[in-house]
Amino acid sequence: MDSDKTMLSILKILDKQHDIVIGSRELSRQLKMHGVNISERTVRYHLRILDERGLTKVFGKEGRMITPKGREELINARVSEKVGFIISKIETLSYLTDLNLESGQGNVILNISCFPEKKLSEALRIMKPVFSSPYIMSDKVVLKKSGEKIGDFPVPKNMVGLGTVCSVTINGIFLKAGIPVTSRFGGVLQINSEPIRFTALISYEGSSLDPLEIFIKSRMTDIRSAVSTDYGKILASFREIPVVTLEKTLQLKENLKSKGIGGILLVGNPNQPLLEMPVGIDKAGMVIVGGLNPIAALEEAGIQAVSKAMSTLYPFSELVSFKDLY
Repeated sequence: MDSDKTMLSILKILDKQHDIVIGSRELSRQLKMHGVNISERTVRYHLRILDERGLTKVFGKEGRMITPKGREELINARVSEKVGFIISKIETLSYLTDLNLESGQGNVILNISCFPEKKLSEALRIMKPVFSSPYIMSDKVVLKKSGEKIGDFPVPKNMVGLGTVCSVTINGIFLKAGIPVTSRFGGVLQINSEPIRFTALISYEGSSLDPLEIFIKSRMTDIRSAVSTDYGKILASFREIPVVTLEKTLQLKENLKSKGIGGILLVGNPNQPLLEMPVGIDKAGMVIVGGLNPIAALEEAGIQAVSKAMSTLYPFSELVSFKDLY
């Protein structure tokens, strides 16, 4: 293990026990448990470097604690470790989705967004036309007040939490039907009466953050205009399916729609680009709307929201129609 990785391992141990002064002997012992087999003397050498950089501070005889600067360095360093985290999460949640379309029972994946409780009436008014448009996954939602929970997520004080169906639910439903879906990109999709092209894309495979959250905070959407004038920019994702599943995919798309789950905007032709996006050999493209489109509309209107995409699994039967909220 190189020197930088060793020092990061030391910082991780100090961070986990941030309220305890830890000596070089104990650090050496705990490092061995993390697969870093170095002597107590070598630990002291690395600690001196960390001290000089202001990442650790000496307390007592050879004892150390991590500094705020050290914690910041650790957070920044972890970003590289998280590359591919989103695609891994998509695959895990897809497997755990167990909605039975015929009975309407089982879990779907929710995005959870929180915004100020005092803005609730205004927020519902802004989101109403979005939930009546083709640019949502489902009009089924869950709304909880401060102190309540959506799944295992507690809604913060003075906030309301809104759970919307996440587009990764499609992956899970397709997987249960024997259709593997590859999530390639999250993006901003230009609308001019119909979908035209992606104007921005981030690969799921190479990202440590959810692309759609990034686009929302960057104010790159124009959902409200897309809904009111048929000209604007919405959140969407680009996915691939095997060509041999194309007929089954089209049948499943219609079945989903009849059960209150839309979201699939376009399904491409075998081995042909879709909205200028190339596909792999024996693949077809599929464009799915972003589950956070209603929240993007709030941000456009100046209501700040904190969103966590792919936040929790939730019983589909316990969701209510958006129109029942007002």
